[in-house]
Amino acid sequence: MKERNLKNIEVTVNGKEYNVSLEPRMLLSDALRDELGLTGTHVGCEHGICGACTVIMNGRPVRSCLVFGVQADKADIQTVEGLADPGGTLHPLQEAFWEKHGLQCGFCTPGMLMSACHFLEENPDPTREEIREGISGNLCRCTGYQNIVDAVELAAERINKEKKCKSEASALVPAEGK
Repeated sequence: MKERNLKNIEVTVNGKEYNVSLEPRMLLSDALRDELGLTGTHVGCEHGICGACTVIMNGRPVRSCLVFGVQADKADIQTVEGLADPGGTLHPLQEAFWEKHGLQCGFCTPGMLMSACHFLEENPDPTREEIREGISGNLCRCTGYQNIVDAVELAAERINKEKKCKSEASALVPAEGK
């Protein structure tokens, strides 16, 4: 029997640190699903075309089916499981997808959510055309995209309103020492 050539990596996924031994050829998508039990990342085409496997690695969206797990050594990764807060409160994007029926079969949804999340961080007040461009790297065979665009637009509005409320509330708090 051939001995396996495992490489040890340290990775932070959704704020939790992991030490894991991987075969150098194992894809990040497989490492997340099979080694860490994070099955929210879906594997569709395995060629980087569909976007279902999109995760955020070191602040940038990546197709986890195109990255070897060992390339994630020392990386900070966010998967769809990390969008909701630890108490279970959904991220505004998840709420908006639910409310606006932005998913049907749900297969593209994890990658779509991760791409949209990064997109809204880069462009917090997008036009509908910008939203379409922002999600254009993710394929959906069910929805026709209209409800997804509606959901991202609603999430942007809610995130911006929340930021405005937080900044207004902090302006009401007196500075220390005054």
